[in-house]
Amino acid sequence: MAKPSFYITTPIYYPNDKLHIGHAYTTVAADAMARYKRLRGYDVYFLTGTDEHGQKIQTRAEQAGLPPKDFLDPIIEWIQALWTKLNISYDDFIRTTQDRHEKVVADIFEKLLAKDDIYLSQYEGWYCTPDESFWTERELKDGKCPECGREVQFVQEESYFFRMSKYVDRLVKYYEENPEFIEPVGRKTEMLKNFIQPGLQDLCVSRTSFDWGVHVKSDPKHVVYVWLDALTNYITALGYGSDDPAQQAKFAKYWPADVHVVGKDIVRFHTIYWPIILMALDLPLPKKVFGHGFFLVKGGKMSKSKGNVIDPLQLIDRYGRDAFRYFLLREIPFGQDGVFTPEAMVERLNYDLANDFGNLIHRTVAMLYKFNDGVVPAASATTDAETSLVELGNQAREAVETHMDQMQFSLALTEIWNLVRRANKYIDETQPWRLHKEGNTDRLNTVLFHMVEAIRMASVMVQPFMTDAPKAIQKQFGWNDEVFAWDALVFGQGHSGNKVAQESPLFPRLDVEKEIEALTEMTGSKNTENNKAEAQGATEAQAAASKGKAEITIDKFDEIELRVGQIKEAGKVEGADKLLQFQVDLGYETRQIVSGIAKFYQPEELVGRKVIVVANLKPVKLRGVLSQGMILAASEGDQLTLATVPDSMPNGAIVK
Repeated sequence: MAKPSFYITTPIYYPNDKLHIGHAYTTVAADAMARYKRLRGYDVYFLTGTDEHGQKIQTRAEQAGLPPKDFLDPIIEWIQALWTKLNISYDDFIRTTQDRHEKVVADIFEKLLAKDDIYLSQYEGWYCTPDESFWTERELKDGKCPECGREVQFVQEESYFFRMSKYVDRLVKYYEENPEFIEPVGRKTEMLKNFIQPGLQDLCVSRTSFDWGVHVKSDPKHVVYVWLDALTNYITALGYGSDDPAQQAKFAKYWPADVHVVGKDIVRFHTIYWPIILMALDLPLPKKVFGHGFFLVKGGKMSKSKGNVIDPLQLIDRYGRDAFRYFLLREIPFGQDGVFTPEAMVERLNYDLANDFGNLIHRTVAMLYKFNDGVVPAASATTDAETSLVELGNQAREAVETHMDQMQFSLALTEIWNLVRRANKYIDETQPWRLHKEGNTDRLNTVLFHMVEAIRMASVMVQPFMTDAPKAIQKQFGWNDEVFAWDALVFGQGHSGNKVAQESPLFPRLDVEKEIEALTEMTGSKNTENNKAEAQGATEAQAAASKGKAEITIDKFDEIELRVGQIKEAGKVEGADKLLQFQVDLGYETRQIVSGIAKFYQPEELVGRKVIVVANLKPVKLRGVLSQGMILAASEGDQLTLATVPDSMPNGAIVK
């Protein structure tokens, strides 16, 4: 029986310079999904690559005194070396300068021209060179590019245009009939509200002001403009337009794509322009476009001018690719914005990897050697303690599968770590050292076997996220491929009798102060605006708090549960000018909290901030939105300042 196919892509990256942690985030996420689907028995085709044409590349090459291709080649080599270092398991790397792509792009242009989907006209409007995007007067933000905030130029030139308006009704119908086409769902609302409902403009698809690109066959002074060129990589890589029967068969097998993984800044091109191009070519549309959020630094998006661009190679070299990949996919719910801080990374690596997973492996191996000469014993009679652990392990598989199919990587990892932490707690509850001292060998063997099984289950499930540690653990415990497969994710499928090897810890504990200092220097965090001064704000209730209240005793104060929380998401409450809505990580859970600080803060300023939360406040609804706590702040007159703690303080820590 043939395996079901699964086609997944990253964007093709623009190689005008080296890539940063945000590009790595997209690619690691797509790789985790590809690895997961392979583990589930799918025939996966995973595509990535580079978008190498355009005015920006031509200008950079001229500045370097090189032909564009000679300028690009070393950068492409660097990108491919980065993906190798991250163990990205792509099946194909497409360059838009390759013949297999350029020939088909030229043919597609002529096909659409013959259908009258493309027409010649004059372009007049605003152009952002860094983003290679055209904007109408209405779309500009304060006269600047709405995407990057940089200056735009008014341009006039003869151009070919694609009749987007011809297909817009069909596109909206596709949205309605395929509610999972755009995820998260909020991205679809943005596309409809911001681009389609105001009236979709026809798309400029050629330029004459530069010549680095695919030239139009029938009108060579025109170069095919970026999005018609770049987006078609997803089908040219599969052999669309090829005369080779093998390539044609590959296209028939894998198209339509199961998911395009893209950053939220290019969702518009993938969910409006790309589907319409495919409609014009009479091709099936992708099943899903997932627009994830930004991996930010304090102060906003990474920017070379701010000195806060994070080089992924430095982090990989210092902490290893497994730790780097884990942090990327665990720290931020996929689809939402999140903030990179040195404190958050050290906390994840120390608490999750060293303290939880690494410690579970280390103490299990140590007890196997101390109590059974390093051999995994067979289990005998079980108790409620084992039943609870087994149920959690088997439920974890179901939960991980559900979350992975929804591309919720952080939630899948949370489920795996619930098992890891439960296994550590199981050891503390059953006390193998006491069973050994008492000579209760049968009970001891049962406990040791279940400790090993919890490690096996977690190690199998973590394979999409980490590429080295699972193999090392498999080798250390002597598991064959049969019991280390996804289909063997049933508690008790592991073998007894294996002799376990004693190895150095996979995840050594980090020196917090030393690593935060190193990361701060490495990532330029000390240059961000948020490190210069803590921002101001508070809830309406906090702002109106009266002075000089009656004294209370310590027992009254002890009734208030104050905890450190970290703002993971922030947004405005619809219809309420003064309210902001937050998702706050309290370490053990995430809470929704509403605060009246919109007068003092923009939502994006607060993402990543450590705050103090009244965690046992009775939930209330403000303007119909549930608020499950209160964020503390100081107020004086018209000034409000959030009460904060150092970033090194872990989420959930009790404030006394």
